[in-house]
Amino acid sequence: MMSEMLSKLQYYFTYPFVRYAVVVGLLIALCSSLLGVTLVLKRFSFIGDGLSHVAFGAMSVAAVVGVTNNMYLILPVTVISAILLLRTGQNTKIKGDAAVAMISVGALAIGYMLMNLFPTSSNISADVCSTLFGSTSILTLKITDVWLCIAMAVIVIAVFIIFYNKIFAVTFDENFSKATGIKADGYNLLIAVITAFIIVLAMNLVGSLLISALIIFPALSAMRLFRSFRGVIICSAIISVVCAAVGIILSILFSTPVGSTIVSADIAVFLVFWLVSAITGRSKS
Repeated sequence: MMSEMLSKLQYYFTYPFVRYAVVVGLLIALCSSLLGVTLVLKRFSFIGDGLSHVAFGAMSVAAVVGVTNNMYLILPVTVISAILLLRTGQNTKIKGDAAVAMISVGALAIGYMLMNLFPTSSNISADVCSTLFGSTSILTLKITDVWLCIAMAVIVIAVFIIFYNKIFAVTFDENFSKATGIKADGYNLLIAVITAFIIVLAMNLVGSLLISALIIFPALSAMRLFRSFRGVIICSAIISVVCAAVGIILSILFSTPVGSTIVSADIAVFLVFWLVSAITGRSKS
């Protein structure tokens, strides 16, 4: 049985598009986990959910107007939405969670309405389902997509290394950071824009509805056992990459949806970490 699985994996990995999918999946998981720690600690973890729905709406518009490469429309719209979401969330009249809900539901509804009013294929339900929960587009990646993800991963890692102390300060005490001269709004904007980039890239991997899981679960799992910011970031990155690798391999072996399988692996790891923290008494009260 094991030899058959290994043979099947070896056979599939002879195809370039499978190798591309693995590389892109691991890089997106790594970047999502790094950003996830900051977003979760700032109580803004659902920005990923809101922006993913914006990306879905933008993709629907791109399909309706006939844009050949929908990335040219989805990416700028999602980045602009990230900026607006950050500004709106800082408004005293509309709090961050309300702003996310407003943008999320609105974009999702508009996108679905457009796909129904101007269908681009005869099977609308399948198109919507594949977009929301992931599709075979992860297996149609080109080498340019791989290099784009590599560049994105390098940028995210570089940002965290260069601005580690500033991000740490802004994450835990934004008001104190501003008082000490740190441009907290600028770092928040930087994080929001990078998050938008990653979400657009991740849509091909897990679908727009499951992107938040890549951001939230690894960070929450790491927080079960670690208390230091550095420890949580490192553990979260390891968990996310391992779960992505396991999810992709299992999806190849058992022909399951890639996105759902990766998220299921993340959930399983979270339950294990939660159980260990409960047994060792490290769980938060």
